[in-house]
Amino acid sequence: MFVPIGDDNPLKTIPFQYVTVSLIVLNVLVYLIESAGGVSDRAFVSSFAVVPRELFQAGLLGGIAASSSDALAVPERLTLLSYMFFHGDVMHLLGNMLFLWVFGDNVEDELGHLRFLFFYLACGVAAALMHAVMIPDSQDALIGASGAVSGVIAAYLMLHPKVGIWVLVAKFIPLKITAAWALGAWIVFQMVMAVMPVEGELVPTAWWAHIGGLIAGAVLIVAMRRPGTQLFGR
Repeated sequence: MFVPIGDDNPLKTIPFQYVTVSLIVLNVLVYLIESAGGVSDRAFVSSFAVVPRELFQAGLLGGIAASSSDALAVPERLTLLSYMFFHGDVMHLLGNMLFLWVFGDNVEDELGHLRFLFFYLACGVAAALMHAVMIPDSQDALIGASGAVSGVIAAYLMLHPKVGIWVLVAKFIPLKITAAWALGAWIVFQMVMAVMPVEGELVPTAWWAHIGGLIAGAVLIVAMRRPGTQLFGR
């Protein structure tokens, strides 16, 4: 659809987006470790991924699924956190990190550092659970930060719908539009794709994880925003 490259929305309450930058650095480091020396082995990555069938087999409070063929013995409940720091390829990583870089700083600004970290992780967990609930028999590994980033996008839209955002359309045409139009269109696209059949996709996109993250972000920003912070740019 589009690639966000910046916004006209300076920080107001924090001097620097430490958590946003730290999350980006951590994701990049994990990807480098994942890829170093050909370690992008599917069994290795699957150890840290959310696999719906294995998650429900072990139970949310259980350990390792009996049918797991993972390279490392990671309890299934812990994969609800670990999965969001692994990515399938460079473009998967860069796309998620670009969205986090453009929109994460202002959400962190409104929440504060520690609350933003909790918000981000909670959105990621909610995204994984939504994905698992919608396709409970799936044995495909869910990885990537897109669920957590979707929560950030929902929060940004509810906080700053009137802010101007610079995006690249058709990969190279710069265009400035409001967050309401840009992110609203992105959210509608996720919802449409979530209900469309995925047959024929070699690596199905986890659309329901995006929806789960969006719902969590919209709910949590209402409860967690700083006192006095108004929604919808009022």
